[in-house]
Amino acid sequence: MTVSSVYAPPPGMPEILHDDAEILVVNKPAGLLSVPGKGAHLADCLIARLQAVFPQVLLVHRLDRDTSGVMVFALTPHAQRHLGLQFEKRQARKTYLARLAGRLAPKTGTVDLPLIVDWERRPRQMVDHQNGRAAVTDWRVLRHEGDTTRVRLNPKTGRSHQLRVHMLALGHPILGDPLYAEGAARDHPRLMLHSEELKIRHPDGGAALRFRAAAEF
Repeated sequence: MTVSSVYAPPPGMPEILHDDAEILVVNKPAGLLSVPGKGAHLADCLIARLQAVFPQVLLVHRLDRDTSGVMVFALTPHAQRHLGLQFEKRQARKTYLARLAGRLAPKTGTVDLPLIVDWERRPRQMVDHQNGRAAVTDWRVLRHEGDTTRVRLNPKTGRSHQLRVHMLALGHPILGDPLYAEGAARDHPRLMLHSEELKIRHPDGGAALRFRAAAEF
């Protein structure tokens, strides 16, 4: 089974990991847009569902439609500004879990390849050493599972499709990726990419916070 291009998001409210007067943290399911797409058929999205319960919810960052995992939203304009600066200044720490095609070696490494939109094949991104924006990803092999590899990824920048393109550049695309994987690597029920952990400072007082959600793959 291949990830469908037809938008058919899973029903229901996402798992709420934390909420207080300033922030809301949820576990986004795979297959659900973070924000509305273009057209009425893409109106159903995570933030719209959250607004039904938290009318004041405000966007801070996004995850790709096919990526699952931890997302933080603001519940006040102050929190939105505070969290936005943390992401902009790379103070927010994000950790992802992924399953890759093939057996990645060595155990650890860093991908430092600048990225730019591939205009002829949007929304795809591509490596461009002359015009691309800096993009850096640290990776660590957790274990090999047959002819696949489970890895933990720590992006140092937040470019669109960064993890997906960087793993492809290593020759090990993320399993189930409808844009960058081919053949058997693409033939999976979902994109095997999950936002496992997010570390931020609370907008009210600056306390260090860590939120985790286990992957379903």
